[in-house]
Amino acid sequence: MINRVLVANRGEIARRVFRACRDLGIGTVAVHSDPDASAPYVREADAAVRLPGASPAETYLAAAKVVDAARRAGADAVHPGYGFLSENAAFAQAVVDAGLTWIGPPPAAIAAMGSKIEAKKLMAAAGVPVLPELDPAQVAAADLPLLVKASAGGGGRGMRIVRAPEELADAVAGARREAESAFGDPTVFCEPLLENARHIEVQIIADAHGRVRALGERECSIQRRHQKIIEEAPSPAVGADLRAALCTAAEDAARAIDYVGAGTVEFMLAPDGRFYFLEVNTRLQVEHPVTECVYGVDLVRMQIECAEGAALPDEATEPRGHAIEVRLYAEDPAHDWRPASGTLHGFEVPGVDAEFAVPSSFGLRLDSGVESGSEVGVHYDPMLAKVIAWGPTRAAAARRLAAALRGARVHGLTTNRDLLVRILEEPAFLAGDTDTGYLDRIGLDALAAPLADAAAADLSALAAALAAAAGARASAGVLGGLPSGWRNVRSQPQRRSFDGPHGTVDVDYRLGRDGLASELCPGTALVGAEPDRVVLDRDGLRETFTVAAAGDEVFVDSRLGPVALRAVPRFTDPSAQVAPGSLLAPMPGTVVRVETEPGAAVAEGQTLVVLEAMKMEHRIAAPAAGTVAELNVEAGRQVESGAVLAVISVEGTPE
Repeated sequence: MINRVLVANRGEIARRVFRACRDLGIGTVAVHSDPDASAPYVREADAAVRLPGASPAETYLAAAKVVDAARRAGADAVHPGYGFLSENAAFAQAVVDAGLTWIGPPPAAIAAMGSKIEAKKLMAAAGVPVLPELDPAQVAAADLPLLVKASAGGGGRGMRIVRAPEELADAVAGARREAESAFGDPTVFCEPLLENARHIEVQIIADAHGRVRALGERECSIQRRHQKIIEEAPSPAVGADLRAALCTAAEDAARAIDYVGAGTVEFMLAPDGRFYFLEVNTRLQVEHPVTECVYGVDLVRMQIECAEGAALPDEATEPRGHAIEVRLYAEDPAHDWRPASGTLHGFEVPGVDAEFAVPSSFGLRLDSGVESGSEVGVHYDPMLAKVIAWGPTRAAAARRLAAALRGARVHGLTTNRDLLVRILEEPAFLAGDTDTGYLDRIGLDALAAPLADAAAADLSALAAALAAAAGARASAGVLGGLPSGWRNVRSQPQRRSFDGPHGTVDVDYRLGRDGLASELCPGTALVGAEPDRVVLDRDGLRETFTVAAAGDEVFVDSRLGPVALRAVPRFTDPSAQVAPGSLLAPMPGTVVRVETEPGAAVAEGQTLVVLEAMKMEHRIAAPAAGTVAELNVEAGRQVESGAVLAVISVEGTPE
């Protein structure tokens, strides 16, 4: 029997495993990097071991340090979670060699699937349908379009689409760099790109007694940068016959490598109904909660029990209802999915029925690695949480999930929340008409638009100004009972300015005997104003706004949509100004490559600098055509958000 488990992971992943361990009465050990020292998962563990450093390479990917931590903490088992070392056969073997129980598949099974190239050959021999593998050095124009893929790892890293011959060399080089950084293995290969295909995966669980069971399929087609953002079970495109064929293929794949534990077999489903093997993820998947909800199981608990030698139950669990999961990321979909970092001032999701567990009945589940006040850094994946709705039907689950996201208070970081809501309410999604090209087909212009339109943003800014005035009155040392902006003689209106999602908003208003008067929002009356809550009457319709401030940032939530504002100071500091044409770092990161030089002529949109942040490469492009007047960085340099990378001199702009 296992008594104490060290989880070789962080954040939401570690919290999920800890939940299952607590339910089983098993002790827990966390490992943490220096930036994660105060993270919620570290506080929840029975014991924690510091891994000095910040980067994944010196902490969560340092296998010897993790095994040593397990010994020091008295753990007798290691759970790898998902990501980092979870699919590293050498790490699994090191755990076994240390006399510890490995909660995962045998190292040999991990090794067999560790190379996608070799895995495809093995699956083909087992009779599982596969796409042909293409050598990047021998690709011809007739092979296009194709996908360049890292042989190791997953999560969409080290993947590039190639549609033209001239794109191939750069795509291969970029995929190799990203694969080396993320997985320590630069090997890549190519395969045909299936257009308008669906990404379907099958959850498997196998015991050490030869029994393999498939727990249905998940639909994971809605992706950005080849990474999933919405998953559901079951797939709206899969009927009983196709489900049976997919499950049989997945079970055959597991038996071919003597699999034990939980894993996922991934397929691409072509529009004509044929499916092809992608890979076996020899670990638990991020999206496992949708399967848990529909099948009423705890997959982490089953992993632990299989590692202890228990046999799977004789009877399979029957599915019930439909579950949809969204991944809430700190990123900006409207600006090339730019990741965000900083303080998460507020994080609340209303109506949660269970955390890290299946609700007792249809309801809402939250799996999160953060809480209000958490710091989101640049070293790790920017996912904040997974929100899962389980309902009797797909439509019911989508509606419940959209409502929860609309009502969530997520303050301090730009996120993809508005995009997720718009997808869940979009007609093609609701009709089940999704594939891996969904985002491109529907268009980010529509899907990434803020939930709060310009009129809602104006009302929210007015509410923010009134809340600030109420706060000033409440904290006034003298004459705090006077009405806001009171004067003996009527003069100028009260004014506050904010930068908002639709630009700068100047709020002018008067509060007098006749009530509220605002040219920004005519016909709006004030019902009540408190420092954190404002009620406005707009042409007979009352709207309630909750207001939270953090420094010069103001966050306003209402049924009209969330609005993040930044107060504009009345007087600006000249030293804060930047030169026209300055190319600023949009996030902290490491300069991977500089693709220009001082004095070079550049075109608008041309890539000048490539940054690496949160495990992904981000291209920084010229804002306009011109000449490189200054170049302030070189490869390998660390830069902070807002740093001036280069200055572009454009016609009519002085250098």
